[in-house]
Amino acid sequence: MEKLVQGVHHFQNELFAEQKELFERLTTDGQSPETLFITCSDSRIDPNLLTQSQPGDLFIIRNAGNIVPPHGPNPGGTQATIEYAVSVIGVKRIIVCGHSKCGAMQALLNPESTADLPSVSHWLSHAEATRRIMKENYGHLEGEACLIATTEENVLNQIENLCTHPAVAARLARRDLTIHAWVYKIETGEVFSYNPTEEQFLPLNELVPVQARNYRRAVGAISQSVY
Repeated sequence: MEKLVQGVHHFQNELFAEQKELFERLTTDGQSPETLFITCSDSRIDPNLLTQSQPGDLFIIRNAGNIVPPHGPNPGGTQATIEYAVSVIGVKRIIVCGHSKCGAMQALLNPESTADLPSVSHWLSHAEATRRIMKENYGHLEGEACLIATTEENVLNQIENLCTHPAVAARLARRDLTIHAWVYKIETGEVFSYNPTEEQFLPLNELVPVQARNYRRAVGAISQSVY
């Protein structure tokens, strides 16, 4: 706790003072981020640090496994936040970012590990398509290779779920919203982006849009990703 308190004082006395004009502007003008960033709750990921963005640049959703439940009649916080970001704030892009060494993906592959965690098990049911794809199409993979492929498949499947949200579907139809699939490799700092043309996660060089309505994916292909 002491470390956190010291951090607050350091922020107030040094960092805030250096960016006082930025915070004053954010207070006066409100927020207008152009990017909705959906990623995992894992403590090893810092979206602002990773993208070198400032306060006000990213609208962030974090949960176990960077999961996006399909649109449904019982909206939760993730669904409400997506709707607000897309319909009210008017973000221009959505990034769904998975990561290496993901505990949620490990649990998805080993459901017995969450037998005593009913809330976790229920949450991971929103990634059931990922689990089935892995079970039925990636039986040749083991260990780290299997976990990487699961992480990649999950990002793509969550994008499919994302596109079931009416606010997202409407913006995609107008072609004024793009969606991007990323995987962050914690141990090297690298970011890989799914390229629909190559059907691979490749080192991030530019923002390549991936939309469930038009991307092509050969099941099993992404397991050959460059990392």
